[in-house]
Amino acid sequence: MNSIYITAAQARIAELSTLLEIHNYNYYQLSGSTISVVPISDYAFDTLLNELIQLEQQYPQLQLPTSPTQRVGGSITKSFNTVKHQYPMLSLSNTYTIEDLLAFDERIKKGLLTDEYEYVCELKYDGVAIGIKYKNGVLQQAVTRGDGTQGDDVTNNVKTIKTIPLHLTQGTYPNEFEIRGEIFMPHQVFTQLNAAREAIGDALMANPRNAASGSLKMQDSAQVAQRKLDCFLYFLYTPDSNYATHEQSLQAANSWGFKVGNYYKKCTTINDVIAYINHWDSARFNLPFDIDGIVIKINSVAQQKTLGFTSKNPRWATSYKFKPQQVATQLLNVSYQVGRTGNVTPVANLEPVLVSGSTVRRATLHNSDFMTELDLRFNDYVYVEKGGEIIPKIMGVDLSRRATDAKPFIFIHRCPECGSTLVRVEGEANHYCMNEDICAPQIKGKMIHFVGRKMMNIDGLGEESIETLFEQKLLHNYADIYELKAEQLLAIERFGQKTVDNLLAGIEASKQVPFERVLFALGIRHVGENTAKKLAHYFHNLIKFKAATLEELTQVGEVGDKIAVSIRAYFNNEAQQTILKRLVNAGLQFALHEDTLVTKTNKLAGKTLVVSGVFTVERDTIKQLIEQNGGKLSGSISGKTSYVVAGDNMGPEKLKKAESLGVAIISEQQLMELIA
Repeated sequence: MNSIYITAAQARIAELSTLLEIHNYNYYQLSGSTISVVPISDYAFDTLLNELIQLEQQYPQLQLPTSPTQRVGGSITKSFNTVKHQYPMLSLSNTYTIEDLLAFDERIKKGLLTDEYEYVCELKYDGVAIGIKYKNGVLQQAVTRGDGTQGDDVTNNVKTIKTIPLHLTQGTYPNEFEIRGEIFMPHQVFTQLNAAREAIGDALMANPRNAASGSLKMQDSAQVAQRKLDCFLYFLYTPDSNYATHEQSLQAANSWGFKVGNYYKKCTTINDVIAYINHWDSARFNLPFDIDGIVIKINSVAQQKTLGFTSKNPRWATSYKFKPQQVATQLLNVSYQVGRTGNVTPVANLEPVLVSGSTVRRATLHNSDFMTELDLRFNDYVYVEKGGEIIPKIMGVDLSRRATDAKPFIFIHRCPECGSTLVRVEGEANHYCMNEDICAPQIKGKMIHFVGRKMMNIDGLGEESIETLFEQKLLHNYADIYELKAEQLLAIERFGQKTVDNLLAGIEASKQVPFERVLFALGIRHVGENTAKKLAHYFHNLIKFKAATLEELTQVGEVGDKIAVSIRAYFNNEAQQTILKRLVNAGLQFALHEDTLVTKTNKLAGKTLVVSGVFTVERDTIKQLIEQNGGKLSGSISGKTSYVVAGDNMGPEKLKKAESLGVAIISEQQLMELIA
């Protein structure tokens, strides 16, 4: 085989694997993400995934051990206890066209050696998959999908959902069973939530799915109860199934008091399935909750068992994914927004149009490259899609309706807020206003970021309050927050005594926020939450961090040249350093607490370890122990690997590779003995 083709395939496989992992992380991990994250559509994700599958089939020797094709879903959020699923929560294969659906039907026919079978079609709810266990009619445990093998124990939060029974009081049910479903946030609740968040200056939730996921993983179950989540149940696992069909199990669950819904339908032919899909493709916009497709399952339980499973999916079920609705409307003009880091984002202002059940007036244009690629002209008719994010996207231009004398949009050269000349950083698509000490949106944006929940978490100081205090000239930067006085605040009309007391108490409490969150709050360009944490734990205090050279900074995990240069630019900015000194004097935490500085040993010095599988503790705890004892972690096995720490359900590819290379495989207990 031509080596040129192999090299090209290898590069593309690596590129696709990286892209898919990034998009997978965005979808599954950034549950509370806001409009700052622009997610890929399901259709685009599966297009990339299918390309990778085809390449791996063509060049099996090039498949990476960590290929996304081997994954079922996302990774685990670490805030909750990790629980292994008794029954794996597999994902479904996806279809997007009628041809794909007909091919699925043919596979069913061949697998069963008959054309005597029925389907049950259900709505594919766009929320958070959940598995709920009951014993003697009492809810025992609720676990999220996680990676399909293990998930997060969110029992206390699930108990706040009123449509999920805590105790079954009707019907005849098994002593023990697990029922699965989808937790979601209804449209009306989502609208109310974002209105409330906007009123206090919190970032808006991106969509109902992310709002449901983020709500389910909140630490305070009382707050979860206020989110008014809902749940449809759609699959039953019992030790000894007494139901001949899936439909019968749904009817049984409904009779026990579970919210099954009346949207499902039994179909005797694939044409009936297609008719059901076509109906809901348009009717979905009238539902009070989001769906993103249709689930098609073989009805007979015996036939389900005959068809069985692949490593990732049941062969007896698939999902038909709806394409996001695209609607044409006229582009009226382009305006520009300035973010807290100076990033200038173009926004399309549109003739109002109804898209996916809501009126759209604006759509993001991302950057000048995106505008150039679309070749946008004044008064163009554009195709708008609302695939999940708050600000919809423009997907293309209807060239047949373009005026012959239409003039192209030219990206602005000066900041729309302060008039400074914009700068495009080499290697980046964005234009920046570098006048960060004067430009009002940047000043306010930095302060809004600083007080956020994941940063300094100052109660009572949201976007609206910061806007007011900025207009009153009481706040010019975030150091001013710590110099606010009660008499200044009480002089403002909307600030009463109780409000002021709570605000000042919140400011005082923020002085105990740990070092890594303070670093994140500073808003250093390109330094996100995880990077701030790594920097804090690497340098331990502000003095060492501030003195670090570019070379020293790039020794920190996740810190490349771009981030290192940005950090040095921050510390070389005289105005920023004045602000930083004031924060230090205010008493903020600029060093790790002693209890986080665990004494390290050298018992694993010179050893490289790979961690794989499920353990009695969280995997991050295992990794932390290795690093604390001088060991080096690696994500892949090679001849340089000293040990593979193997838990339950270790990946078969890793096991095979470790054995072929003669790498020592040790258990969790053996690791503990090594470092004892």
